[in-house]
Amino acid sequence: MRRLALILCLLAGPLWAVEPGEILDDPALEERARDLSKGLRCMVCRNESIDESNADLARDLRLLVRERLVAGDTDDEVIDFVTDRYGEYVLLRPTLTGSNLILWAAGPVLLLLAGGVAAVYLRRRASAVPEGGDLSEDEKRRLDEIMRS
Repeated sequence: MRRLALILCLLAGPLWAVEPGEILDDPALEERARDLSKGLRCMVCRNESIDESNADLARDLRLLVRERLVAGDTDDEVIDFVTDRYGEYVLLRPTLTGSNLILWAAGPVLLLLAGGVAAVYLRRRASAVPEGGDLSEDEKRRLDEIMRS
């Protein structure tokens, strides 16, 4: 029974990141706050959302999101407020606009470019191989000298 309780505690750990004092009374607002929190990065934990993180900064961000929702902001206004304050790095899924679009496209474009360069190199290399595979007399003599050394 203790093992089961321990397993449940370990599995439910991230669920306890949101403390009871943070939860809003309105279930609809709380649902929106949880959805928004899942898309915001904890600046301390890096690859964890603020909804899952126990860091103090994540708690502050969760409270900030809830404050903005209680104040009547829409989801987009809350996200804009947080990104204006902390930069676009706070988003777990960055936007596909501006310089981010270049970063998103750079990987596939470079992969295709490298594949094209490799194909051209291999095609030229294959055409540069002489048809006759036999060695000339000079080459045979030079090979014999190398093998004897």
